[in-house]
Amino acid sequence: MVSFSDRMLGVWRRTVSLGWPIAIEQTLNTLMRTVDIVVTGLFSPAAVAAVGLADLYAQIPLRIGLGLGTGAIALSSQDTGRGADLTRDRAITQALLIGALCGLPIVLVGLLFGHALIAVLGAESEVVRLGGLYLTIVFAAAPMRIAGLVGARSLQGTGDTRTPMLVNVSTNALNIVLTVSLGLGLWLAPNWGIVGVGVATAISRTFEALAMVGAIASARTRPSLARPQDLTVTRQLVAVSVPNFAEGMSTSLANFPFNALLLLFGTEANAAYHIARRIYQQLTGPLYRSFSTVASIIVGQTLGKGDPDGARYAAGAILTLGIATLGTAGVILVVAAEPLAGIFTGDPTTLGYAIEFTRIFGVSMVFFGIFFPLAGALRGAGDTRTPFYARFVGAFVFMLGVSYLLGIVLGYGLPGVYVGVVLSYVCWAVVVGAGFLWGGWAETAADMMAERAETANE
Repeated sequence: MVSFSDRMLGVWRRTVSLGWPIAIEQTLNTLMRTVDIVVTGLFSPAAVAAVGLADLYAQIPLRIGLGLGTGAIALSSQDTGRGADLTRDRAITQALLIGALCGLPIVLVGLLFGHALIAVLGAESEVVRLGGLYLTIVFAAAPMRIAGLVGARSLQGTGDTRTPMLVNVSTNALNIVLTVSLGLGLWLAPNWGIVGVGVATAISRTFEALAMVGAIASARTRPSLARPQDLTVTRQLVAVSVPNFAEGMSTSLANFPFNALLLLFGTEANAAYHIARRIYQQLTGPLYRSFSTVASIIVGQTLGKGDPDGARYAAGAILTLGIATLGTAGVILVVAAEPLAGIFTGDPTTLGYAIEFTRIFGVSMVFFGIFFPLAGALRGAGDTRTPFYARFVGAFVFMLGVSYLLGIVLGYGLPGVYVGVVLSYVCWAVVVGAGFLWGGWAETAADMMAERAETANE
């Protein structure tokens, strides 16, 4: 009989085995964005703010890709667990096709409204000029960005986390080299400034999509491309993906007025917020995103094998590891905030604000340790509504509403904003915790698998 400690350690070992390639992938992915901020920081605070504001809109293709990727990872992990390879391959192919099509209108929006989208946030003219150029270029690669994300998560759902890592390593190495060379005009490259940073992103994302689809189509990976034939798979894919897209967009949309709120305290405060976000995402993003994805994989595959109790136990074990790991990372952020923020800016005002924001994110890490493992577990079961509710309420009621109330209406300034930010993450943790404990996520997964099995005549 397996002891409690042995069982827990077994889940942790599997978590680490699946998670380390994801952590490396996410480290390099966030490093790519960090390099963008560092390079643009050499230009001016306006350039940093421009990239930060443009990235708010660039989250739209990101959210679409993550949403469809969540649907793909839920179905591919469940079908891998129950041995339904053909249904899995059809789901993956449909997700890739839908993602690429969703990216086409975004290309047009960038070409027509790139500068206007930055201007509507109330930025100064130089920020509008730089941000509009950058956004137009990044939006041009939207179909490829979405397809790359969907392909990576499709492979992860089968338990293959190493292939996406290898593709991501190559993609981000290419991006970093191009960003430094085209942004700063090094070696024989032209000095294109912020335009060069955007071109580097577009080229690397195109490479990523082509490499990921090629890997799926090859014989080196478990899944393959298959002709879509089952509308049940399509319907389930969309049903799981849409709430996850709405979840991400709730935070992204709230960030627009939130950034406008920060701009009331000056361009330096806004730039500092983006610097602090980049710091915590670079140092802790690989961890919490890894926990989330691994929880989806393990819970989805365990449910596919018909073991809901095992899925619940595995999620609890990953949660324990997540709290310990991210709690420790939060302490590091608080203690090392000043030297970390100093890497990104030498402007004294911006630096002071960046240190404060970094420490606020450090305090919030323990709530990340709760939210992401449990949200990943729920998504692996096909329940993407509960994480959506958590982030929607957290974003609009606390991050935006409480921050505005305390910071502006009651006159507490930026300290009031800090309180709103922390409370938003507390909300995330509380809502998904309740959904995991009392929600019917295991039944949701069982119903979805039974429906796919019936329509596929398995």
